[in-house]
Formats: sequence, structure tokens, C-alpha cells
Amino acid sequence: MKNIIILLVLSLISSGQGMAQKFGYADMEFITSKMPEYQQAQTEMKKFSEKWAKEIQDKFADVSRMQRAYMAEEVLLTDDLKRKRQSEIKEKEAEAREYNSKIFGMEGLLFQKKKELMKPVMEKVQRAVSKICIQKRLDFMFDKSSDVGMIYSNPKHDYSDYIMEELGIDAQPAKAIAKEKPVKEEPSVAPKESSPKQKSTTNKLK
Repeated sequence: MKNIIILLVLSLISSGQGMAQKFGYADMEFITSKMPEYQQAQTEMKKFSEKWAKEIQDKFADVSRMQRAYMAEEVLLTDDLKRKRQSEIKEKEAEAREYNSKIFGMEGLLFQKKKELMKPVMEKVQRAVSKICIQKRLDFMFDKSSDVGMIYSNPKHDYSDYIMEELGIDAQPAKAIAKEKPVKEEPSVAPKESSPKQKSTTNKLK
């Protein structure tokens, strides 16, 4: 739905400019599914996922064994031993939960491994997309299989500077300063007479 709205808006813009801009779309999900590199990456991901899942399962199994052993021996234990065993069980359970979060949590090891394995695949796809867009003289290309939307845009249609200008942001000096090596300025002596405070330049947008 999001992609359809974007396409409609851009189509209206294009109509107003004499159809000067060209648009296209691709089904990236279908394309990548046919790539041997993508399938290989998926196979590797499955191996890592199953390996880590087994390790986590074993850790929670150890917690269950400790709990069953404690329940079977509870009546024979002193209060001090009960507290000690309970503490050990809690620590073991916390360790298992922490490891699970480390692996499968947001930006965990599984997420990082997926990024590592998919990076060369996506770079190859992006090179192909850019090449086709240049060959076919497309200004924009969209991915119809996801909500990501635009996967290629001609830099000449980047109106960021105009928007920054409208917002009163001096884009060009900011870009020039970013490229130059910062030079340490000598502290200036403030005038005795009161004057309006100057805006700090330390937080300029890059």
C-alpha cells in the first residue's frame, strides 16, 4: 500500500513535468530467492540458528534438572543448603535467559550473523539494480515485495538542499566545513557593551 501511494504521487509529479522522469519496480524477494548466493546464506543462517537454539535448550534443560533434584531432596536439606541451592538455580536460569537474549535478542549474534552473510548478496543486487537503472534511464525503482519502497534514485532528484534552505539551514557552508580539517581559533575578547548572543556553530547539521 505504501509503495502504491508513493508511485501515485510520483506519477502525478511526472505528469506535471511532461513525463520527464521514468519509474520502474522489481520483485526483490523473487530475485534474491533465485540467487545461489542468497540460498547459501540462508543455509548458513539455519545452521547457526539451530546450533545456538540447541545450546540454549541444553542450558534450560540443566535448570530443569537442578529444580527436580532440589524438589526431591528439599526435605533433607537444612535452611542454609536450601537457600544455597535456590540461589544456584536462579543463577543458572538467569544465565540461560541472558544467553538466549544475547543470541536471539534485538541486534543479537543471530542478527549480526545475518547482516554479515547477507551483505555481499545485497551489494551484488544493488550493483545490478544501479546498472539496469542507468541503462534503462530510470530515475526511480521500487521494490514491490517490501515496505522499504525506493531501492534506487537518481541523485539529480535530491532536493535536500532546497528543503534545508527553506528551513533556514545553510547547507553549503556546513558541507564545506565538514570536508576541511577543523582549525583551532584563538579566543576572542567579548565587547563590554551588551550584544545579541551568537548562535553556536558546534551543532551544525552535517
